[in-house]
Amino acid sequence: MLMVQWVVEENGKYWPSEEMKKKANISDPKIYEEAAKDPVGFWENAAKELHWFEPWEKAYEEEPLNFKWFIGGKTNICVNALDRHLETKGDKPAIIWVPEPPEESERVLTYRELYEKVCKFANALKKLGVKKGDRVGIYLPMIPEVQIAMLACARIGAIHTVVFSAFSAESLKDRLLDSGAKLLITCDGYYRRGKVINLKEKADEGVEGTEVEKVVVVRRLKSEVSMKEGRDFFFEELIKDEEAECEPEKMESNETLFILYTSGTTGKPKGVVHDTGGYMVQAYLTTKWIFDLHDDDILWCTADIGWVTGHTYACYGPLLNGGTMLIYEGSPDYPDFGVWWRIIEKHRVTIFYTSPTAVRMFKRAGEEWIEKYDLSSLRILGSVGEPIGKEAWQWYFEKIGGGRCPILDTWWQTETGGILITALPGIGPFIPTVAGRPFTGVRMEV
Repeated sequence: MLMVQWVVEENGKYWPSEEMKKKANISDPKIYEEAAKDPVGFWENAAKELHWFEPWEKAYEEEPLNFKWFIGGKTNICVNALDRHLETKGDKPAIIWVPEPPEESERVLTYRELYEKVCKFANALKKLGVKKGDRVGIYLPMIPEVQIAMLACARIGAIHTVVFSAFSAESLKDRLLDSGAKLLITCDGYYRRGKVINLKEKADEGVEGTEVEKVVVVRRLKSEVSMKEGRDFFFEELIKDEEAECEPEKMESNETLFILYTSGTTGKPKGVVHDTGGYMVQAYLTTKWIFDLHDDDILWCTADIGWVTGHTYACYGPLLNGGTMLIYEGSPDYPDFGVWWRIIEKHRVTIFYTSPTAVRMFKRAGEEWIEKYDLSSLRILGSVGEPIGKEAWQWYFEKIGGGRCPILDTWWQTETGGILITALPGIGPFIPTVAGRPFTGVRMEV
């Protein structure tokens, strides 16, 4: 495969090559100045690229400790992520799912297939009594049903709260109690480093003493699990006879889309609330411009769906852009340290977004795991979760990106919902240990 040089070096800084500038969605540095002059107008223009049932009356309103976007506008993030692509991209892969066991078949869901599954599950949720404004807990590993569950909730106006599948039953209970969830979506179990993790057992313990009335169980392993009559239902049986169409709820822009809990490193986990319209527009545009997502790209964000990175860049962002995303069930070091590179080679992944922790782990494991595989499909590398040191940055750049790809060192947090500080692929510069400048239309104060 032709090795394209996407960056050029100049005095210790890296800049987009002419090839990158030609391909990039945005390559004119003047965009920063234009967006700074009228940030509200900038975000309004981005919002106009998406579908709205009713236009907004006012784009932005700020009060002390509160702000609102696209006031009075009515939309639905599921419609923008799925429905609006059906006519032109119905047969395009939306999700490529890779299971941990190498002998197990991968799954590919096209936009049409994903839409139908989401609609069926949305109808099933309504029959279980879920309505607009209800909280729904999601306790699932990295399987396609986690995106299906999130989108189905969004379609009917239910508020999803995803809990990291490795969290304990006690952590699950805390989040279910705090959010007031009335239904939980989980699975029988999943694979992690070759071991079977019984998730249903933890889910059963976690729902005790909460407001959860119904539990939906995905049969990931098809193993025997205890099912409580009248409370527990298998996902596959629920959707089997449902209609593949579901009328979407018209959500006012500032109505809640999801609650996501912080990790609790500084005390009790806090439920961060993200609204529909503002989050949707931010997820859409940051994915489009920062990851420079094109129709022929395959984006792999390695973050778990239980974190905000997974919400925005392993679910909503790629789908809002009609992109193809890859998700992997397993860990980065099982069955060996070459598993991620095999996946990139096989699926010709072009955009790869991971953490400095993972980069350092692979650096320690040795270059022989990388040298076995063809990573020439990669065009953009991203880093998230913590600052990336100079040594790790250089290793990531040279060994994974072959000295050809920009590294987008991204700064943001659960509370922001999307990336706030980074360089843009078509503009640069890309400097080791420097995240870059605020994203267009973002005003930062230190």
